[in-house]
Amino acid sequence: MSTNLAGIVTETAERIPDAVAYKLDDTEITWQAVDEGSARVAGLLKEKGLEPGDRVGVMLPNVPYFPIAYYGVLRAGGAVVPMNVLLKGREVKFYLEDPEAKWVFAWHDFAEAAEKGAEDGDTEVILVQPGEFEKLLGDAEPVRDLADRDGDDTAVFLYTSGTTGQPKGAELTHDNMRANAQASCDLFSTDDDDIVLGALPLFHAFGQTCCMNACAVGGATMTFIPRFDPAKALEIIERDKVTMFSGVPTMYNAMLNDKSREERDTSSLKTCTSGGSAMPGELLRGFEKAFDCMILEGYGLSETSPVASFNHPDKERKVGSIGTPIEGVEMKVVDDDRNDVEQGEVGEIAIKGHNVMKGYWNRQEATDEAIQDGWFLTGDMAKVDEDGYFFIVDRKKELIIRGGYNVYPREIEEVLYEHEGVLEAAVVGVPDDSMGEEVGAAVVLKDGQDVSADDLKAYVKEQVANYKYPRKIWFVDELPKGPTGKILKKDIEVPEEVKTS
Repeated sequence: MSTNLAGIVTETAERIPDAVAYKLDDTEITWQAVDEGSARVAGLLKEKGLEPGDRVGVMLPNVPYFPIAYYGVLRAGGAVVPMNVLLKGREVKFYLEDPEAKWVFAWHDFAEAAEKGAEDGDTEVILVQPGEFEKLLGDAEPVRDLADRDGDDTAVFLYTSGTTGQPKGAELTHDNMRANAQASCDLFSTDDDDIVLGALPLFHAFGQTCCMNACAVGGATMTFIPRFDPAKALEIIERDKVTMFSGVPTMYNAMLNDKSREERDTSSLKTCTSGGSAMPGELLRGFEKAFDCMILEGYGLSETSPVASFNHPDKERKVGSIGTPIEGVEMKVVDDDRNDVEQGEVGEIAIKGHNVMKGYWNRQEATDEAIQDGWFLTGDMAKVDEDGYFFIVDRKKELIIRGGYNVYPREIEEVLYEHEGVLEAAVVGVPDDSMGEEVGAAVVLKDGQDVSADDLKAYVKEQVANYKYPRKIWFVDELPKGPTGKILKKDIEVPEEVKTS
């Protein structure tokens, strides 16, 4: 068995060549066709002079061209730099220049940004235009063999979100990605009979590993939704008899509250997985009841390929927990001096195992700070119960310190989500002269709900210690979200009148 990650496609294509690998509405592509397409992408790149280890950008939406390009780059011996199609020219420039990418596969609708980002550098833009791209590949000599790559060679550069300065490129190896895909496949028992909804962006670690790569390992069919829309997702679940869905909490919330939900037959849905951010318990219970399915909540980061822990389907599930480490991975909770904390105490999650990245590309200092003695320090605060289940408390950077007391936003958000009028909520620190920070909450109400800030303050105050409830609440039409639908707290703006109230 080759260590090259592209082997997960060639092996499945050999085993079930005529089975459907990808669906996009009426279009169906077999595993044999994926194998052939990736061989021709590899041939195209080889003709252009690709050498082992060369970086290649993939700036494509959730369409079948994405995995074909992705596995083709790997097959040729290159390393993939997955990129968000919504990046603007100056952002594209960084994502190409930092890893020194020589080529980028760019979707035709976003050609302008790709070309602008590449114009000052040495990157060639390969446009992916349906129909035209097939002709381009048809003229390429297919490379059927997999390039010989060591397990610790870099397969994928995943750029972190850059909440503190420029994004950093996490170098994930062939072994990292293959082991994590296999672990995901085993965890969810993904096989030939499964239909997986491909709603998570494939340029993101969660979508790549738990959907695209896990499907390739298990032989499942992935049905694409290029841009998440809850009504369209429900339509696809009914139409294609989707059995598995992976998403972030905002996706689950949108589907649960979509007015078309009760009209759709979603009875095929069996297993759902959630990650990216903490899922409120009220949302998890409400979705499971409405859809008669099981949600497994897990945890990971770009730097851990990404899966580190999960609630396992064959073990006790604990609502609000990110479960226990997956096979081959260790997790612990440490203090600022990196000593283990007592069970039940809050500390920072550290991770060790086959999933931890090689390091940050060209950022040795950041790598040394993040990985010590093989342990990756996540920046996420958690506690562990007597059964070894981990419970995220919050991001270290999102902790609110009010008058010397620690307030964890996650706890307050849980309470807000239990209010019948609240659709979404995000708790953030608001600078305050007397307290240092005050607890604030940006809230989106459900349609037709008439709830005041005072109502919500009183509701939360009844259920948490006096120092924790949000003194500052404001209402918004929507919360800022990243490409996966994760709420971006760094982009939440506190109204001036709230700051001064």
